[in-house]
Amino acid sequence: MTEQTTRPTRRPGGSDHPDVVVSLGTDHHAFDRLVRWTDDYARRRPDLRVLVQHGNSQAPARASGTPFLPGEELSEAMRSAAVVVTHGGPGTITQARAAGHLPVVVARDPELGEHVDNHQLLFVKRVEEAGRVRACTTAQQLHAFIDKALASPEDFRVDPGADDGTERAALRAGQLIDLLTHETDEATVDSAREGSATGAETTAATRTPNGTWPAVTVVVPTRDRPELLRRTLRAIVEQDYPGRITTIVVYDNDQPDPSLAHTEGDRPVRVVTNTLTPGLAGARNTGVLGADTELVAFCDDDDTWLPEKLRAQVEIMRAEPGTDMVCCGIQVVYDRVESERILDRTSVTFADLLKSRLTELHPSTFLIRRSAMIDGCGTVSEEIPGSYAEDYELLLRLARRAPIRNVPEPGVRVLWHRKSFFSERWHTISTALRWLLERYPEFALVPRGYARIAGQIAFAEAAAKRRGQALRWIGRTLRNRPLEGRSYLALLVVCGVPAGWILRLLHLRGKGV
Repeated sequence: MTEQTTRPTRRPGGSDHPDVVVSLGTDHHAFDRLVRWTDDYARRRPDLRVLVQHGNSQAPARASGTPFLPGEELSEAMRSAAVVVTHGGPGTITQARAAGHLPVVVARDPELGEHVDNHQLLFVKRVEEAGRVRACTTAQQLHAFIDKALASPEDFRVDPGADDGTERAALRAGQLIDLLTHETDEATVDSAREGSATGAETTAATRTPNGTWPAVTVVVPTRDRPELLRRTLRAIVEQDYPGRITTIVVYDNDQPDPSLAHTEGDRPVRVVTNTLTPGLAGARNTGVLGADTELVAFCDDDDTWLPEKLRAQVEIMRAEPGTDMVCCGIQVVYDRVESERILDRTSVTFADLLKSRLTELHPSTFLIRRSAMIDGCGTVSEEIPGSYAEDYELLLRLARRAPIRNVPEPGVRVLWHRKSFFSERWHTISTALRWLLERYPEFALVPRGYARIAGQIAFAEAAAKRRGQALRWIGRTLRNRPLEGRSYLALLVVCGVPAGWILRLLHLRGKGV
């Protein structure tokens, strides 16, 4: 790499100041993930000037980049910028705050080879709880924070003198790191649940006076299924739940039925149209943004809740204020055959979801703290092609924040049928799954998880009769996991076995590809 390619095209401190400054510090470990996320943002916003001090990481392809800058020059770039993004190093965070910024911070992850241990993850968690940074863990969340900072700069500014000098702030940060690196992850989670500022705020938002039950909003996206929708709404109204349940029916690319709306009693129903990106993601977000309760649940318009589903989940939310999301098991109904899909565990981690989709965690089982999305990891991604697997991607983001709780009992009857929205939409499925692999490079570190998604892509390509693409993805699947069954199912389709026939056999057993 030549000196010319790594020198920034716009030097800070001149007449052309950067709008966004990203500083990765001087650590010898590469932090290519943050460089890649920044490049993605720079491509989306060509009107902005983005400068990346990338240290030992790869140079950006779209943004301006320089390996290192003298301390004062970097501070001057930060002072002139509208937004400052940093890695989780205490020195860099302190420098950004001294320049008057509430920095957006992405911690290095040791599991991705970005550091030797998890002290940045622990440190950033603590300083975020203290309100000294805005932490994020996904590209979508990073981009959203940058957009917010550009739109409302006063929310991302601090008094440079409030830290009593950079030396004292750096000393305090070092003390925190020494303390945190000796704590176990379990102790950190317990501490966050028992005494963190976030936990205290969540407790206040969820608990209601005199032990009453919190109100819940249920978001039901719908399109052209009026009879199934009415059955879904009836099951929500008949919940054995002591609190108020508001249902928001979101019509997506369909004429709304105003006759469904009513306001009387403690089970009101609102009818709205999708005002965001067409598709499931936009419809879900329309409902979430329109909700006025802390707890939000999802239910598809062809599924039905069992009577005690909501009560069992809210009981966990009330007992565990640090929990952002609760799911439960499902009863799958296909062609009059019913089977149960239940996880025999009460907690699901990010690592679990990389290994397996865990189909039991169906979107119609989701109960989520609204603040975990709005002020946390972000709403449902509207960037996923066709909104396919938007529920899985949301699970990944929420699980990065904290483990997802699960009720190991069925709470929802899920109807699988030929009128399902994604039935035989093979191109959409393949494109969305490839998008998921690009956005989550962690799959490359988990051969089983990568092979699972690669096998699904291979099956979709085979079903779409794109034989060459199918064979390529079959090869990728087998290289990562020779025993991955989806590769052999895809090979059967390539050889002429109808994809619909294979899917029918799987669905009769409560399974899918």
